[in-house]
Amino acid sequence: MLEMLVVLLCGSIIASAALAVRLDSVLAAAVSGGLATLFAAVCYVLLGAPDVAMTEASIGSGLSTLILLYAIRRTTEAKE
Repeated sequence: MLEMLVVLLCGSIIASAALAVRLDSVLAAAVSGGLATLFAAVCYVLLGAPDVAMTEASIGSGLSTLILLYAIRRTTEAKE
């Protein structure tokens, strides 16, 4: 059962990363990339590495996505 969940999460990571590459909107691609790292954090929890999962969720999914979204907002304001 655990192996099936891990395989499903790994497939979700690949799907959201591919979606981030294929999307036309930069904002949607940034959110999809953050979703991929969130799936990775859940996968780490299931594999028994909660310390790595907390780091991935806070830095990878949280902080990096927020910084990227802030940069996108600032550059679109500069264009207008």
